[in-house]
Amino acid sequence: MYRTVKRLGIPDSNIILMLADDMACNSRNKRPGGVYDHPDKSVDLYGDNVEVDYRGYEVTVENFIRLLTGRVGPDTPRSKRLLTDDKSNIFIYMTGHGGDEFLKFQDFNEISSHDIADAFAQMWEKKRYNEILFMIDTCQANTMYEAFYSPNIVAVGSSKKGQNSYSYFHDNNLGISVIDRFTYYNLKYLENVKPGSSLTLRDLTLISDFFGAEQNIELTIDPIKLDNVNKNESQIYIHQIPLKV
Repeated sequence: MYRTVKRLGIPDSNIILMLADDMACNSRNKRPGGVYDHPDKSVDLYGDNVEVDYRGYEVTVENFIRLLTGRVGPDTPRSKRLLTDDKSNIFIYMTGHGGDEFLKFQDFNEISSHDIADAFAQMWEKKRYNEILFMIDTCQANTMYEAFYSPNIVAVGSSKKGQNSYSYFHDNNLGISVIDRFTYYNLKYLENVKPGSSLTLRDLTLISDFFGAEQNIELTIDPIKLDNVNKNESQIYIHQIPLKV
C-alpha cells in the first residue's frame, strides 16, 4: 500500500513505514532494490525513493503500540513519531502471518486484537485521530478488529474467522510469497485511481469482496444446471458476468 498512497499524493513526511526490509537487497533478488507483485515485473511494490522508518528488529509490537499511542522516547526523531491530532484521518495497513485474533511480527512475537483495540482507545482519549481506516490482510483477518470499541473506525479484512488469506504470487528466486490475493487485487484497482478521484471506500470494498480469497470462483460463459453440481464441491459458478474472449 506504500506505493499507492504515495502515488496518490501522500508525502513520505505523512507516512510511517514499518518493514522487515530484508528482500529488496537480498542476494537472491535478481532486481536489487525492488520487490514485484507479479511475474511480469510491472509494479514495483517499493516504488521510487522508498523511505523505511522502522526496519528489521525495530519492527516490534512494542514499537508499534508506542507509535500509535505517542509513548515514544524523547530522543525519537520526528520521522518515527505519529504526529496527529483530533483532526487527523489515519490509514493503517497491516499484513503478515496471523490467525484468530493475532498477527505475527516477524515470527517472534504477536499482537492481539485486544492490543490494537486498547491502543485505538488510548488514541481516542488523547485526541490523536478523527477517523481511522484499518485494513488487514492475513488469515482470519476479520477477527483482528472484532474487539474494537472506539468510535470513528472503519475496518476491512481479507478473510473471515476460520478462513485463510491465500498468496497470489510466489517469487521462486526469493523463496517467499510476495503478495496475497486480497492486496494484489486492491492494488490493481487502485493503480487506476487518479488523485482527486470521486471514488469512495464503498467502490474499493465492492472490488475486494469479489476478488478476496473467501471462495473459489470459476467464471464461465456457459449456463450450468445447479441440480447437476456436486453439493460437496466448494466452487461457485457465475455465468451472468459478461466476459471478453
